[in-house]
Amino acid sequence: MRTLFSPGERAVRSRNGVGGLPRRFRARLAAATLTLLLAACAATQTPAAVQPNAPGFLLGLWHGFVFPVAWIVSLFSDKVAIYAVPNNGGWYDFGYFLGIVFFGVGAKGGHSVAVHRR
Repeated sequence: MRTLFSPGERAVRSRNGVGGLPRRFRARLAAATLTLLLAACAATQTPAAVQPNAPGFLLGLWHGFVFPVAWIVSLFSDKVAIYAVPNNGGWYDFGYFLGIVFFGVGAKGGHSVAVHRR
C-alpha cells in the first residue's frame, strides 16, 4: 500500500521533475508546506485576556457591520478603533466575521443581470 507522500514506482521511470519527483507528489508537498506556513501565522489569545463583561457576539456583529465607516473614521481619530479589545474571545470574532462578510462589506450583490435589446 502506498503512503500519501510516496512517489511510487512511476517516479523512478518518469523522472519528470526536480530530483525525479512526479508532479502529483510535488503538488501534495507544496500544499502541505503552504498549510503549515499558514497555520504558523494563526494568532492566539490568552485566557486571561477574555473578560466576561467584554463585548460579545452581538457587538462583534455590529462592529463587523460598521467596519468600513469605522475604518475611515479611525484614520483621523485616535478614539475610534475597528476591533474591540478586550473582548470575550471566539464569539466576538465569529460575530465580527459574520458582520463583515454577510452584512457589511461582503454583502453586495454577487451577480449582475445584463439585458440585451435589439
